[in-house]
Amino acid sequence: MTQLPPIQVGLLGIGTVGSGVFRVLQRNQEEIRRRAGRGIAITMVADLDTERARGIVGDAAQVVADARAVIANPDIDIVVELIGGYGIARQLVLEAIAAGKHVVTANKALLAVHGSEIFAAAQAKGVMVAFEAAVAGGIPIIKALREGLTANRIQWVAGIINGTTNFILSEMRDKGLDFDVVLKEAQRLGYAEADPTFDIEGIDAAHKATLMSALAFGIPVQFDKAYVEGITKLQAADIRYAEQLGYRIKLLGITKRVAGGVELRVHPTLVPAKRLIANVEGAMNAVVVQGDAVGTTLYYGKGAGSEPTASAVIADLVDVTRLHTADPQHRVPHLAFQPHAMSDLAIVPMAQVMTSYYLRLRVADQPGVLAEVTGILARAGISIDAVLQREADEVGGEGSTQTDLIILTHDTTEGTMDQALAAIQALPTVLAPIVRIRKEELA
Repeated sequence: MTQLPPIQVGLLGIGTVGSGVFRVLQRNQEEIRRRAGRGIAITMVADLDTERARGIVGDAAQVVADARAVIANPDIDIVVELIGGYGIARQLVLEAIAAGKHVVTANKALLAVHGSEIFAAAQAKGVMVAFEAAVAGGIPIIKALREGLTANRIQWVAGIINGTTNFILSEMRDKGLDFDVVLKEAQRLGYAEADPTFDIEGIDAAHKATLMSALAFGIPVQFDKAYVEGITKLQAADIRYAEQLGYRIKLLGITKRVAGGVELRVHPTLVPAKRLIANVEGAMNAVVVQGDAVGTTLYYGKGAGSEPTASAVIADLVDVTRLHTADPQHRVPHLAFQPHAMSDLAIVPMAQVMTSYYLRLRVADQPGVLAEVTGILARAGISIDAVLQREADEVGGEGSTQTDLIILTHDTTEGTMDQALAAIQALPTVLAPIVRIRKEELA
């Protein structure tokens, strides 16, 4: 059998992930060649810091400062985009597609916002856009949703898909510290960026949840319709109370098939402590998928880092190499469903989302307060699952006239809860803004 020459790869950006891709590909090249059927070689690298790039690749690849020189090179078969962001990355990906190159990217932000345009361009040109590394780093969740679970009607997906926020929540729980203190520590340790907004406000998780939603339900990527809430308002007290009630608080990306369409939301969530996903600690990621045939499956591992993410990028390179010469009609569709068979299921507005709640109320420590609060909930048709009432001196010290009232509810719609909370907040005995955290049993 004639040995095919190696497929040639151009790397745009050789930072943390890019250098990992180069290292792993060099280290495991024989194993990868045996799997792919031919060699995979990074022969060209574009990075603004050409000196640093040369220090990484040595003589193994040509180093240039201009990414367009990689796209213009007729010998390059696959372009790996590791620049990130929406700006120049979008231009370069579209130009690579127009030049007939396959694209591998780890850029969840780009695909969550501009995915429809990018996938349509790739479809028209007969090239592949592979993005395993865009969600949950080294965990092969995209492949599971696109291929492994093809037989299933997927019912819901829920994931811890941002390591920074999971590290912060784990530390808050372990050490009883408030958010601001732990964030500073996470930045010092390198788990959080100098500007951590994308992570702590839930935007990064929402980008990933948007992609998983499209793959699970065969709908277009619709990041603009996602409900996004971060962890900045969480307090150590809520993490402690949740624990006493048998729950952990995790920032979850949730997408669910419901009667009115598809839910797509990211927010802090109480999860029963006995669930496996509740015990995912530190910077680790985990995704639970519920399918009708397979039941519940769990995917766990490192969601970031140089080599875990490189593992996913190289898996995509192997896939593209195997299918490089295949008829485009017979490749796995970008979003798992055939492009002409995509669904127009609506993203359900948050007011219609049905879930249960944890409520914490700072109230005057006097008779009748609990009855007033539960009366408002009852009139709204919201039933109560559990109540925890703290002693006043536990909350405010000896002689305190205030106490915390913690209520867990059964399922209701967000809109109904909004109205009930407005009525409760207006009570003169409710002394501070009510804390509301959604709760998911994930059963």
